[in-house]
Parts: sequence; structure tokens; C-alpha cells
Amino acid sequence: MTAETTAEAVIPLVEETLLLSKRQVETGRVRVSLTTEVVEEMLRETLHSRRAEVERRPVGTTVTEAPQVRQEGDVIIIPVVEEVLVVEKRLVLREEIHLHMINEEKTVEQPATRRVQHAAVERITPTGERTES
Repeated sequence: MTAETTAEAVIPLVEETLLLSKRQVETGRVRVSLTTEVVEEMLRETLHSRRAEVERRPVGTTVTEAPQVRQEGDVIIIPVVEEVLVVEKRLVLREEIHLHMINEEKTVEQPATRRVQHAAVERITPTGERTES
């Protein structure tokens, strides 16, 4: 090798660098539509009630003191007394009121209206194609 051929060779080094960036790209849109429908329904419920039947029973006996309200089975007995003036004062049991308690059940139906909403979702692609889900 001669001096002319032994010259230095320079090899350039190359390095790649990456540049990362981001941007917003619209890939589609979504449209949501709500519809409301009215639904008629029949509501059913059992109602419980209690009523009293009143029966007046004349008694007409003399008593020394007013009897107490009492209950016999499902009947409540309420004594009604009256003071009568004679030479002496006496209590006279004029009548008793008998209350018969009667339990009743009654099923009632009542029409009612309620609203129901449904959602329809529509997707729109950038090319304008529409799809529903």
C-alpha cells in the first residue's frame, strides 16, 4: 500500500429521529333521539274497609248505675241511660246500641296513563353513511 491509498476514509453516521404528533380526526357522529309513548294500563288493588251496622234494642229496665260499654264477640254494646225524676232519682236503661263490625274487601280497577321513553341511537360515519343501533 502506498501513502496515497492509506488516506483516511470518513464514514458519516446517520441517525433517524422520530417525531410523534397527534391530531383530532372525526371518525363519525352519534345522534340520539328520544321518543315518548303513552301506555294505558289498568291498575288493580284490593281495598279493605270497615263499616258498622247499628241495631237499636230497647231495654227499659231500672239500673242503679250506668252500665259500662262492653264487647261480646264482634259486637260492641253501648248502653244509653236516662235519668227519670220520680220521688227518687233512678237510672232507666232505655236501650242498647249494638255495633256489628263487618270487614269487607273490594277489588277496584282504575285506568292509569304512564309514559315510556325509547332511545334510538344513529351513527353517522365521515362518509355520511348512517347506521342504527
